[in-house]
Amino acid sequence: MTPLPSGPPFALRARILSPMADGGWLDELDGLLEVDAAGRILRAAAWPSGAEAPASVFDLRPHVLMPGMVDLHTHLPQIPNAGLGSGLDLLTWLDRYIFPLERAYDRSVAEHQAPLAFRAFAAAGTTTVVAYSALWEDSTDAAFAAAEAHGIRAVIGKVMMDRLTYDTEIEPGEILETSLRQSEELASRWHGADAGRLSYAFTPRFAVTCSAEMLRESATLAARHGAYWQTHISEDAGEMGEVARLFPQARDYLDVYDTAGALGARTILAHAIHLSAREVARVVETEARVAHCPASNLFLSSGMMPLGAYRAAGMELGLGSDLAGGPEISIFSVMRAGAVTQRVLELTGTAVRTDALRPLDWIRLGTLDGARALGLEGTVGSLEAGREADMIAIDPRFTSPLPNDDPPEAAEDLASRLVFRPHPNMVRAAWVRGRLLAGPPGPGGIG
Repeated sequence: MTPLPSGPPFALRARILSPMADGGWLDELDGLLEVDAAGRILRAAAWPSGAEAPASVFDLRPHVLMPGMVDLHTHLPQIPNAGLGSGLDLLTWLDRYIFPLERAYDRSVAEHQAPLAFRAFAAAGTTTVVAYSALWEDSTDAAFAAAEAHGIRAVIGKVMMDRLTYDTEIEPGEILETSLRQSEELASRWHGADAGRLSYAFTPRFAVTCSAEMLRESATLAARHGAYWQTHISEDAGEMGEVARLFPQARDYLDVYDTAGALGARTILAHAIHLSAREVARVVETEARVAHCPASNLFLSSGMMPLGAYRAAGMELGLGSDLAGGPEISIFSVMRAGAVTQRVLELTGTAVRTDALRPLDWIRLGTLDGARALGLEGTVGSLEAGREADMIAIDPRFTSPLPNDDPPEAAEDLASRLVFRPHPNMVRAAWVRGRLLAGPPGPGGIG
């Protein structure tokens, strides 16, 4: 095989499987995808016959072209401890396994680890990642620089904590002002960089570690910059009890953030497992987004989100790996954890089978729905003409139970293999705006 196209323009021949904005699916067993010089998709359609075929094309068959995965929630400093600490409650796990890593995540560590992390995300098929950094401004700056160089689409934020903090260098009375100033400086430097490929998220960790003033002021800054605002909510019973103790005037956990003026279409709430009916209705009303992290929720025994009920209520959701609470970087593995969770809810009578997502629904949740959660559904998340060419090439033979088996032809069956039998080597290439990302190994490896 000749080398993969490293940048636009180019044309690919492969199977194409993509959710569409109208709710349908593009499924071409033999398809053509063309990318223009600006990195946008010119067309994605059936392979044309005769003179209509392009003169120069890279033939990827039997690979499958899909939109890149969107990871709505992860933690860059925590990645080295993925898979450690299962069985602990959230607050104990944070204290034992996570805060030491974040405390050490200075610029030198970030400069070493962040490029490796972005390569790993691309190798897993993730082309858009929403990430928490650590408390430090310089390492967050280094993480952005690594994302800029790598080419991945990224939303990153410096963690903000002023009630409980691992920053021992700043006087307690200066923490709030310093964190707000540093976060605004980072937003001014990076939000909207490279024509919007990089974005900033003001990132108060969660209500347990933040004062009401920090929540309020960070939300004000996010609105001023047109940036995102991300935090955690209702992940764990112990966390929820502590929030109730710290904010006795609040009607519930969500009300803490609502009172701060933080809820809106650019708000990303991670986990949201244990929301009340009032909270669900308010999330929908304010158009806040939720990052569903089922692999993490199972790993830390945090709970099982009633996903079907949330979707029926009209909640906008996407998927998050939540490394290192989630043990794996692949959004396909997250889909499998989510599907298993929903089956358990059916068996326990908490959900009904009609609420369950089918395999293609999970693919949509990890791509176009994730893009919609970020307000980017017109830019990425599907392989439609006019979208930016954020996409991946998967070799479905890696998911086969026996060597050299032909992959399934039916779209639902192919999606089922990807969700329930994801393989760490199945993603062979990833592009953002038509530019090849470092990480995936390239075509080959089977046969």
